Amino acid sequence: MTTTLSDRVSQSAFDGSMIRVVLLMDLYEGTQQRFFEAYEKLRSDIASVPGHISDQLCQSFENPSQWLITSEWESAPQYLAWVNSEHHAEQVKPLGACARVMRPLKFTVLRETGRGYDQASRPATARLQPMPRLGAGIVRHALTFTVRPGSEKEVASILSSYASPAARVDDHTRLCRTSLFMHGNRVVRTVEVKGDLLAALRHVSEQPEVRAVEEAINPYLEQDRNLNDPESARMFFMRAAVPAVHHIEAGEPDTADVTRHALFYPAKPGCGQVLARFLALQDEAAARLADSPVRSSSIFQRDDIVVRLIDVRGPLDADPEAVLGVRGPRKAAVLDRLTVAAGKRAGAAHHTMNLITDRRAPAQS
Repeated sequence: MTTTLSDRVSQSAFDGSMIRVVLLMDLYEGTQQRFFEAYEKLRSDIASVPGHISDQLCQSFENPSQWLITSEWESAPQYLAWVNSEHHAEQVKPLGACARVMRPLKFTVLRETGRGYDQASRPATARLQPMPRLGAGIVRHALTFTVRPGSEKEVASILSSYASPAARVDDHTRLCRTSLFMHGNRVVRTVEVKGDLLAALRHVSEQPEVRAVEEAINPYLEQDRNLNDPESARMFFMRAAVPAVHHIEAGEPDTADVTRHALFYPAKPGCGQVLARFLALQDEAAARLADSPVRSSSIFQRDDIVVRLIDVRGPLDADPEAVLGVRGPRKAAVLDRLTVAAGKRAGAAHHTMNLITDRRAPAQS
């Protein structure tokens, strides 16, 4: 059976589809009224965000401590631009202070039923995802933060020396792979989870060996945090989150010569989303080439931070253009215009991150 490009792209924020965001919340006892008032204060701000269509605030009629916020957006990039902004982080502080648990879920819209969906008030730019995407049930996520210049070797040593946490989270969730890279004083940790991402991240954070590592690197962080303060920890990891915006793979089993790498693309101010979209298009074009050494590519983007995680067959320097994500001088020139690079036409070596650790869970654990 022939694998088509649509089969290979299991995730994309750039197909123009509408997105539905669901936020499930369980509040601390006695905070329901305070939570409601906090939401009322920011409701008008949400309504004026570009790309926002509508939202609903719902309270469980069975349990008044359980709340649900749903919102509809014209496209994923517009939602991500808002949710990843510093303004959003400050907006949701009062809500987060009331919540014991917050679980965000994001969906692209495939089909709609009901008279309300035929209304002419819906933006013309909002469209449905045409077909279901295929995938292996893997959720991909990344975190990034910076450490004090001069501490890179010490931090790398700390981050590479801990024991791996148990892969099994529960009957439905499993931690599949964790890869950690550095580029200068920037740390990027990517995770692959089968099941519930938040449950897996919570599971990892509770492991003693991981907690010890996090505490050990605290003195080296450029952004202070207190892991013993739930609000401080929540805000740190909210700002550190770099969501996956595109994933494509060959759909073939890995072989022994496939290795994992990461490339860091520091975008010029305001160009992060454009850069991520550009790289996604290049990866889709490369996927049509039978001789491409890149077996899979995941693009993570937040503001002007863009990271591309790739699995490559054969030597990394065998096809530098494919590794960098561009083929041809015109494409390289576009990349130059979108990134902050050391000199013209900075090659793959300039963007390649240093691998600190790559841990893959055993097949059965």
